[in-house]
Amino acid sequence: MGDASAGQVVRRFLAALRVGDVCHGTITAVSRSEMSVTLDGFPGQPLGTVGTLDGSWRRRFADVAVVGQRISGEVIAVDLDAGRMRLSMAATENPELWAFLKRLRCGEILAGTVAAIERFGVFVALDEGPDHPVHPGVGFITYPELSWRRFEAASDVVEVGQRMSCEFLQFDTWNGEARLSLRATRPDPFLEFAEGIVVGQRLSGRVTKLVPFGVFVQVADGIEGLVHLSELSSVPVEAPEDVVQIGDQLTVVVANVDLERRRLSLSRRQA
Repeated sequence: MGDASAGQVVRRFLAALRVGDVCHGTITAVSRSEMSVTLDGFPGQPLGTVGTLDGSWRRRFADVAVVGQRISGEVIAVDLDAGRMRLSMAATENPELWAFLKRLRCGEILAGTVAAIERFGVFVALDEGPDHPVHPGVGFITYPELSWRRFEAASDVVEVGQRMSCEFLQFDTWNGEARLSLRATRPDPFLEFAEGIVVGQRLSGRVTKLVPFGVFVQVADGIEGLVHLSELSSVPVEAPEDVVQIGDQLTVVVANVDLERRRLSLSRRQA
């Protein structure tokens, strides 16, 4: 059979599969990042792959990735062009949790309790749905999704035991989590602020941060704008600290308002 014909056979086999189907097969090869699986019904070559985080949430990858072992996994992606499909053994290992997460829809509001605060985000134990076999909660909030305002630590925004409602963003199949957003349930202070200002308007604010390319100035509660280095003075400056210091009060002019990227550009030179 030629390469073209073989590729068509693989494509037809994979095209019959759908995300959510459960497949069975045998592990034929293992690397540090994934295992290759020969699927029942297509013994000619391994078409399935299972990544390290898709192997199991309870056991180490090395314990489940054994050549010759029979496995079951749920289809989570099919790539017809590459002739490969991605399986999750964790899905079949935790069917109740997986089914719950699959039912969630983007934009849905979920209630729960802060279960743990980590340096990489916040775990939330959801009121509905099963417990997670590994993590303190099925829900997870990354730092950027905690608040519209800048903060130093997650504990400045939430605390363990706190009740909250969050918006569901997506099903993280790698970790078996519901990615959530707390800030999405709160008004965006930048949009409210932007409604009341125009380019060329004078504002007064305090310098909050110096960076190599300029300074940030707080012009309202939770609202900071950037004064670029070129806009700090009417004469060229090499570093922002040559002109201003943190805590200084400045009069600035609104140079640009970018609603899509939530950025406020300011100019001290024009003021």
